[in-house]
Formats: sequence, C-alpha cells, structure tokens
Amino acid sequence: MSKVNTVAQSLFDKYGGFSTISRIVMSLYDRLLDDDTVGPFFDDVDMPKLVDHQTKFISALLGGPASFSDDHIERAHRHLTVNDAQFDQLKVLVNETLSDFNIEKQDIETVLDAFEQRRGLLVRADDVN
Repeated sequence: MSKVNTVAQSLFDKYGGFSTISRIVMSLYDRLLDDDTVGPFFDDVDMPKLVDHQTKFISALLGGPASFSDDHIERAHRHLTVNDAQFDQLKVLVNETLSDFNIEKQDIETVLDAFEQRRGLLVRADDVN
C-alpha cells in the first residue's frame, strides 16, 4: 500500500523560493513606482529595505519560512493614508506581476485573497471624507 502525501507543497516551494519571490517583488515595485495612484507612497522610502521586507511578506503569504503578524503590518502602514481605490490598484498590479511570472491563476487568487484579508490594516475608514 502506497503512502498518500498529506503534506501539500507550499506555493513558496512550488515557485522556487526566495530567489523567485525576490524577482517578483522587484518587478512589482517597478510597477508600483511607475503608477500614478500608488507610486507617491514610495517617495523618500528606503527601497532596498522595503523590497527585503516585501519579499519576506510575500514569501510568508505563499507558505514560506518568514512570518508577519497583522500587528506588524498595521504598524508599518499606520502613517499612511491609503484609500480603497489605492488598495484596489495595488491588487491589480500584484495580479499583473504574478501573471507575468506564470503563476497559476488559482495561486494568484490565493495571494490576492491574502491581501484582501489585510485591507482593514491599511485602509482607514476614518480617513474617508
């Protein structure tokens, strides 16, 4: 009798680990910086540090070894005034970037769902006037 593999391969491993995720994140930031809607958030930001943190965050979303608590994410974005349209644009750019790296559609949806679950950590309802 053959043993059934009960441990699913993480998306992190499926797509090549940190080296692939790092390339994806660098490509994503090229898009973010060029985007009129979200680009201004990255003015005067230490981009190498941000890319490193984002690589770890995306890796964590994909089941990799890094981890980020919701509290950490909220604290890192507390000083920003992000609205729903800007958050939606972020998701569009993430989708486009992941598609460019041939990430399967259902895996892209998994990542976008993970972003969506954290919308309330970045978008401030009390900032909408």
